[in-house]
Amino acid sequence: METISSIAKRLNVTNGRIYQIIKEIPADKQPKKDAKGKYNFTKESVEAIESYYNSLSSPKTDNENDLVKQLRAELEDAKAEIKAKNNQIDKFQQLLDQQQRLNLSTNRQNEKLLDATTNNTPSQDDRPLQNDDTDVLKPTEGNYKVKETKTPKKGLFGWLRR
Repeated sequence: METISSIAKRLNVTNGRIYQIIKEIPADKQPKKDAKGKYNFTKESVEAIESYYNSLSSPKTDNENDLVKQLRAELEDAKAEIKAKNNQIDKFQQLLDQQQRLNLSTNRQNEKLLDATTNNTPSQDDRPLQNDDTDVLKPTEGNYKVKETKTPKKGLFGWLRR
């Protein structure tokens, strides 16, 4: 004698799902209820429940397998794309670092040239820049003639007023 619970355990579903399946199978294969309202399962009704459940679950399993395969493929594509983007970010970071180094070098060269052409004594802030190893040619006597017509430095931004 089969019960709802034993059929549910064998099919690995809930008791409520078995009740739903009983309502879905044809009336001639449904189990009969006794006087107390409990189902009396015959071999034919149990087979009908199992075949109905198997017909529902088989295509679903195939669809789930296809879906899992598709999701895994998309995940691999996304990982490859992320890796490529990370490589691009690394290259852009290197280029940005290089650009910053070039700008710093150019600024130091410009400051050296300004100090050399104005013949001003370097301030305390300029002293470390004189030890910088940049590719600036030091002016020599006779290769340039500059007349000092600029106003002396006044305050922090005096060099802007020249």
